[in-house]
Amino acid sequence: MHADPNLYDYWPYEGRPRIEWPDGKKLAFWIAPNIEYYEFAPPPNPKRQPWPRGNPDIQGYSQRAWGNTVGHWRLMELLDKYGMRGSISLSVGLIDHHPEIIEACVERNWEFFSHGIYNTRFSYGMDPEQELAVIRDSIETVEKATGQRIRGYLAPALTHTESTLDLIAENDFWYTCDLFQDDQPQPIKTRTGRLVSMPYSLEVNDVITYSVMGYTPEQYTDILKRHFDQLLKEGAESGTVMCIPLHAYLVSQPHRLRIFEEALKHVAEHSDDVWITTGQEIAEHFRTHYWDQTIADIAARGVMTGGTGFAPAK
Repeated sequence: MHADPNLYDYWPYEGRPRIEWPDGKKLAFWIAPNIEYYEFAPPPNPKRQPWPRGNPDIQGYSQRAWGNTVGHWRLMELLDKYGMRGSISLSVGLIDHHPEIIEACVERNWEFFSHGIYNTRFSYGMDPEQELAVIRDSIETVEKATGQRIRGYLAPALTHTESTLDLIAENDFWYTCDLFQDDQPQPIKTRTGRLVSMPYSLEVNDVITYSVMGYTPEQYTDILKRHFDQLLKEGAESGTVMCIPLHAYLVSQPHRLRIFEEALKHVAEHSDDVWITTGQEIAEHFRTHYWDQTIADIAARGVMTGGTGFAPAK
């Protein structure tokens, strides 16, 4: 076990060179609907139970099914109303189960990124060859179904190995959503490539606010607005990123969605200062214009430690 995973350098927020988003925008805003597929009877993994209440869990299974049957369609309609595209965190196996959802997202020019094959198949225990096979299958399967080359990655059920980030960087992924250390993009210390840590958020993730914290819809919307307002204020000097990660089986419930809409309306009302975009477009802009600047600033502060993830400099 490593004392520090060494995936990124400590980069103090104060005094960083500013990131300017397209058209001088202060904040880059993106929405990540998680379109997941949970198997009813997945293969066991000794390190984690697929269903927290035990297996099989017909209630949990049918609740997630509601998200794909009803909730996702309701959420798409809402995002359409505000002209916002989603960046789909996709259980790639869903392409075979519910192609209707994939087709509807393609029609809207939404982005897809990989969230593994199923959210009940974990990365724990995989060797690099097995994990590489999953990654390459994700690339090929999504490209065949949508015409898109995926550039982002969120590990299935947030499960990783020490090889995960190096493997996706070697396969020309541009960003990872699996780290939560910053409110701006940051270079990840991989063996090859230019892999960006993209601000994603657990704090404003509906799984945390509803399933863990038990907040009301009104409290969740208030949190989203305050989170947005603070990042927009700081973005004038720094250039910040805000993501709202969503799960249709939670946010799209009839008693929650209308209140959630108030948060989207709040964001849309500030569109003069906000770049409403996708994760891939944020990563591309950062890699093209600010990667070198960031590396130089970290080096100039004397905080660059060298080495790569799980392989510190000797």
